[in-house]
Amino acid sequence: MRFMVLVKADKNSEAGVLPSKELLAEMGKFNEELAKAGVMLAGEGLQASSKGARVRFDGTKRTVIDGPFAETKELVAGFWLIQVKSKAEAIEWLKRAPFQEGEVEIRQLSEAEDFGDEFTPELREQERRIRDEVTRRQ
Repeated sequence: MRFMVLVKADKNSEAGVLPSKELLAEMGKFNEELAKAGVMLAGEGLQASSKGARVRFDGTKRTVIDGPFAETKELVAGFWLIQVKSKAEAIEWLKRAPFQEGEVEIRQLSEAEDFGDEFTPELREQERRIRDEVTRRQ
């Protein structure tokens, strides 16, 4: 099972305050543990929302909204993509993250079988080709 772990933003991450050398070292150690265990597929920090944009869709109309965005607690400051056997295992891994405050959200990724008959063999093949292309480029 694959899970996206969303690290919630706070006033410091939104202000562009970088983590301390100590926290970076602790995060590096935690990421090494995830990688050595074969759990971590990807993980990155994100720039403040002031450097971002949103695209709103309304029928054929597209509206671009430049950051920063309100409601800091609803924003994402970073993420991990992990592969584990269960949500419980994902939670156990994240309990070990070196955070002293804040919040992370753990969400399971949808897999092909989750879409039922609507995800036809042709669409499944297309998905496989796309994943192969993405993997090849990494």
